[in-house]
Amino acid sequence: MNIIIACGGTGGHLFPGIAVAQQLRKLGHHPVLLISRKDVDAEASRKYGDLDFHTIQAIAKPPLLSLRMPLFLWRLVRTYMTCARIIRREHADAVVGMGGFTSLPPVRAGKSMGLRAFVHDSNALPGKSNRLTARWCDKVLLGLAEAASFFPGKECEVVGTPVREELHHLPAREDARRSLGLPADKPLILVTGGSQGARNLNSMLVEFAKNDPDVHYLVIAGKQDFERVQGLAAGAPNITVTGFCSDMPAAYAAADGVIARSGASTLTELSVIGKACLLVPFPFAADDHQTHNARVFTGHGAAVMCQQADLTEDTVRRFVHDTVLNPEKRAAMEDAMRSLARPDAAEAIARVITNA
Repeated sequence: MNIIIACGGTGGHLFPGIAVAQQLRKLGHHPVLLISRKDVDAEASRKYGDLDFHTIQAIAKPPLLSLRMPLFLWRLVRTYMTCARIIRREHADAVVGMGGFTSLPPVRAGKSMGLRAFVHDSNALPGKSNRLTARWCDKVLLGLAEAASFFPGKECEVVGTPVREELHHLPAREDARRSLGLPADKPLILVTGGSQGARNLNSMLVEFAKNDPDVHYLVIAGKQDFERVQGLAAGAPNITVTGFCSDMPAAYAAADGVIARSGASTLTELSVIGKACLLVPFPFAADDHQTHNARVFTGHGAAVMCQQADLTEDTVRRFVHDTVLNPEKRAAMEDAMRSLARPDAAEAIARVITNA
């Protein structure tokens, strides 16, 4: 089968789409990924050169009464027409959207052409774009069961959120640290704000890390914030700053604990690999969906959550020294995290799409 996968714009949509594409290729199908023109998508298309990527124009919907609405509608129509041409050219059999407004035009175009259409939502609180896209879908695929009530009248199936194949095969801790140039003899905390970075979180964690010399911190700052954060960390030998990490399996394998935002894709990866984590929801996420995600995980004892406004050095210190460096507490949190994993999510989605 020829299957269109609309993903991209953020790592939370892009990487699950790549995971589904990898699984479909394993089964002998031909996936075509539609991505945005953002840097995160360009990086992925270079790294996963064995997959078939095409860029489309994708823009977020402005407020209904915004002066930008006419331009948005015009671009939406143009993108719809572009997607229809790609669908015809690829002789597509089905379309699946992995979330966000990158998904709406291809799903709508595919359905209007008689194709089977699906949308996947990773979050506990689905976004407005996915709720709209679901109108033209045969089935809604969910990462978390808590989202089902937001799609009344639609057939939903909880399949989990897929992770890229390489995250199922992490390197050894020592090998990972060696490949990343990290010390082998210190506890290590990974700090990541996701594909968009996290300016305030970066600042606070670097200042804390300077006063915690017995622990090493790997801070993935995001490309736009890299130089500033590197400057903040100057002179601190226990802090390694990078703008973008192309080898997340190694970063996860090297870490003893993680401090991160609570995007659905990040949480899925953490559950599959089983890492103790402190979650700091992005305070400006649409409908505060990251807080909803974090509550699902904290409710199972799989993580600790702290809102950014409440985050203090004492909060970070308790997580690092009382949980991560406490073998018993850390093991309990790791076990709880693994209990929420759906390692077969990509297989489940591929099965639904291909009607296998």
